[in-house]
Amino acid sequence: MIHESIRDMEFDDYLALIRDFTDNELIAREPEMVRAGAVPDDLVRRMAEAGLFGITLPTRHGGLGWSVEQQALLTMEFTRASVVYRSRFSTTIGLASQALLDHGTEQQRERYLSAMAAGECVAAFALTEPEAGSDASALSTTARRTTDGYVLDGHKRFITNAAWADVLLVFARTDPDDAALSAFFVDRTADGVTVRLPERMNGHAEGPVAEIELSGVRVGPETLLGGVEGRGLRQALRGINHARTHVAATAVGQATRILAEATGHATDREQFGRPVAEFGAVQAMLGRSYAELEAGRALVLDCAREFDAGFPPRERISAAKLYCTEMASEVADRAVQILGGDGIVGDNPVPRMWRDVRALRIYEGTSQIHERNLARALPTLLETRKSTS
Repeated sequence: MIHESIRDMEFDDYLALIRDFTDNELIAREPEMVRAGAVPDDLVRRMAEAGLFGITLPTRHGGLGWSVEQQALLTMEFTRASVVYRSRFSTTIGLASQALLDHGTEQQRERYLSAMAAGECVAAFALTEPEAGSDASALSTTARRTTDGYVLDGHKRFITNAAWADVLLVFARTDPDDAALSAFFVDRTADGVTVRLPERMNGHAEGPVAEIELSGVRVGPETLLGGVEGRGLRQALRGINHARTHVAATAVGQATRILAEATGHATDREQFGRPVAEFGAVQAMLGRSYAELEAGRALVLDCAREFDAGFPPRERISAAKLYCTEMASEVADRAVQILGGDGIVGDNPVPRMWRDVRALRIYEGTSQIHERNLARALPTLLETRKSTS
């Protein structure tokens, strides 16, 4: 539940609160989280009290009502801590809630949104399958109509928050001969739903994704998102653009922390009688990292402002997601190099973050998918730029 004192805060005061929360609770407790192999339950409750589950939702649905630009600024703060923390509420504030906010029925919004904002209902976005990742048209999960609803069968994979979710937003085919998809709200504890965690995660180890088996899962007609079949991908689009903006901002937050850690190490570490920060090769890596980081920050905030103006810039959001996630990996790789042996052995957070940011180049569309899509859109984009210049 969001602490009531937060609801009366001006944004700058709330941003300062989240900055302090990040430094003194999230970052401070990373070693404890790593030792436990999971985010402590009391810290998840603290994230809910701090309003992090409600930053994207309007006040009429119990959220904090921040703009997309404000959400991006907040994300850049709290993702200076481990991205695992963000993963615990990312699908609730992004993919699932935004699809529900824009396309759900009034009854569906009333049932879920206020509980989502309070952190009392965690949602997972169940689209990806073993043979349907970037190509959603290959999705094979089915929703067979019955006299009292639907029966769902299928297999979902790499689903963030599936192990902790209260509700799954499951995408399925209502017509096996039609490429159109539909989306359904499914209780994670329903008969026929099985969730399995992987044996190993190479990054995001404390917040693993999961597989979901759906075997004869019965749902009522009221669970169909928006009450209309065949609009699943359209319904997901707003959530996907929103999520990609947040992933780009996450990459900026991670790179900010990684660069700070690398700079601190380079300043403190001495070789040949002076700090390694005074060596030209190290300065070049630090300087380039800062320039690339600031370029990513500016691109994300510019996209967010266009989003707030009512024109989500799909291609520029794609470019921001591509650039920022690649940038964060480059910054992390340089940081490991600057740390030297300490980047390979020991408890420094940089190697862990290096592994974590690598996954961001795969989440919400791989870098290669974004490169392809941007290349295909380029003639139109260049023509538009020419006509407005």
